[in-house]
Amino acid sequence: MSRITLPDGQECDLPDGASGADLAASISKSLAKKAVATRIDGRLADLADPLPDGASVRLVTREDPQALTLIRHDCAHVLAEAVQTLFPGTQVTIGPVIEDGFYYDFYREEPFSTDDFEAIEAKMREIVSADRPFTKEVWDREEAKRVFAGMGEDFKVELIDAIPEGEEVKIYRQGDWFDLCRGPHMPSTGRVGDAFKLTKLAGAYWRGDSNRQQLQRIYGTAFASKKELDAYLTMLEEAEKRDHRRLGREMNLFHLQEEAQGSVFWHPKGYAVWRVLEDYIRRRLDEDGYVEVKTPQLLDSSFWEKSGHWSKFRENMFVVPDHVPATEDEGPILAGEVEKWMALKPMNCPAHVQIFRQGIKSYRDLPIRMAEFGCCHRNEAHGALHGLMRVRQMTQDDAHIFCTDEQVVDETKRFLALFSRVYSDMGLTDIRYRLATRPELRAGDDATWDRAEKSLADALTASGIEFEYAPGEGAFYGPKLEFHLTDAIGRTWQCGTYQLDYVLPERLEASYVGEDGERHRPVMLHRAVFGTFERFIGIILEHYAGRLPLWMAPVQAVVATIVSEADSYAQEVTAQLKAAGLRASADLRNEKINYKVREHSHDKVPAMLVVGRREAEEGTVTLRRLGQKEQATMKLEEAVKLLAAEATPPDLRPAEETQAAEAA
Repeated sequence: MSRITLPDGQECDLPDGASGADLAASISKSLAKKAVATRIDGRLADLADPLPDGASVRLVTREDPQALTLIRHDCAHVLAEAVQTLFPGTQVTIGPVIEDGFYYDFYREEPFSTDDFEAIEAKMREIVSADRPFTKEVWDREEAKRVFAGMGEDFKVELIDAIPEGEEVKIYRQGDWFDLCRGPHMPSTGRVGDAFKLTKLAGAYWRGDSNRQQLQRIYGTAFASKKELDAYLTMLEEAEKRDHRRLGREMNLFHLQEEAQGSVFWHPKGYAVWRVLEDYIRRRLDEDGYVEVKTPQLLDSSFWEKSGHWSKFRENMFVVPDHVPATEDEGPILAGEVEKWMALKPMNCPAHVQIFRQGIKSYRDLPIRMAEFGCCHRNEAHGALHGLMRVRQMTQDDAHIFCTDEQVVDETKRFLALFSRVYSDMGLTDIRYRLATRPELRAGDDATWDRAEKSLADALTASGIEFEYAPGEGAFYGPKLEFHLTDAIGRTWQCGTYQLDYVLPERLEASYVGEDGERHRPVMLHRAVFGTFERFIGIILEHYAGRLPLWMAPVQAVVATIVSEADSYAQEVTAQLKAAGLRASADLRNEKINYKVREHSHDKVPAMLVVGRREAEEGTVTLRRLGQKEQATMKLEEAVKLLAAEATPPDLRPAEETQAAEAA
């Protein structure tokens, strides 16, 4: 007999070799019908797998959130069978579950088209309706290679070769079709349901290597119910409308082009948004006790070797030769031999340690909060680049705090307060906090990790912040805090960073003189609030659908004339708005007012002040707000005062106004 423990602590005796399906049947007929998998000692397994003696077991039903991964995994297999049935000769490679669905990579001489999706989905529904059982088989390695080679599935042969010796080669069947797979799967294809959709088509390289075969990647998604699928597809439609690349074009904020892969051309309006955010965060840092520095773009490779980045990050760094002169008199020329290399910095942290090391530091000097709006470069793959969200040239609102062990909790609490204040000002308040703990491969001993993780947890608790742990997801050198914000349409973004580091100060020999007169290593806290300006602006644009709050809008107000007789008055209104600090312009074109309103609404201008003969005579304006049908006529002085108050960045407003705005 095997004794297993259920989630409520109850123990249950089953015959040796009994499976999760047997356990479900022993509890109730309804559970036997609903169960799709088991979780054995925390590991998801097939319902047919035997339950080992002494295991903790939890039955997973299709309605369980944990079953979503299984639904999507099974749907990927159904997709692969459908494609091979409809397009004979197509080779299947890999088909993993991803954050919002799944994909499968195929090798085929002829290109797929999104026009093929309808037929593929129809075939998938046939396979699901057939309700074929998923069955697991363990094959001999060489036999598996022979079978797949005979089928012309060369990629599967390579995948089998990559399976470590001693690890089982698992095959999952669904009727006559089968695939190499680690599993687990639900009991049958019918459990996938009908809430799935193919979403897009893209290119990919085998093994991510641009020198290998070009594959075709079909993306899809699946949910437990049609209601969830419909909600997701609606969100995708909304996300397409909010795409920051589209908004960047429509609002004339920035552009990207082939000749500068991964680098952004900021137009005047886009850079106005950048400057507003940079000025805002700089003021926040100033009031929080940071000092600002500027460090070089190019640094010798020996510097990166010592920091450890050369060995771990070299392929993502842009390097240039540091040529030596052909003769002492000729100076450096390209004909000279390369003796050493320089690299564009991919991050600012090692350079900040160099500033810290200048002169002797005492414990009385700590903490030192060192900030830099540092421009960094990372050699991201072309296929990974995505508008402002994934770039090669980026600017971070970066800072590093050098402190003692005893100061870590207070500095963390201080940063959490700053982070919360900034994101509240940005209108981003739905934030989930995670504490990522020690990974399997790490530097330092367990006692150091215990102390570091406890410090961050204590700071979160003392700040009244609920958080969850992310076991094993910390950095090599220390634990970190993750900040996951949810935007206006329910998408989650990871912004900002906070990482505790004992390793880099040791590698780069940073030290301070302690109260005991001895040398000590400081703790280094890596932190950013926005993260990179590029990505943060992209997120803000999509969150607000381009309708930025008036204080950060590139053009805050446009004064539009109804008739040419009001031109001089419109210029006077514009001058008063500018004098009050607003980014304002006048539209004096000989166009109908409705045309002007439509055009500036398309440009997402928050406020329009319409003036005609009557307004010019009475010293008034008619104020129209973006997205609102109502309009109000008021005295010019009143309008200027109203808009000037709204245009004031949150950190510069009187406390009572900020509190009232937050309450509203």
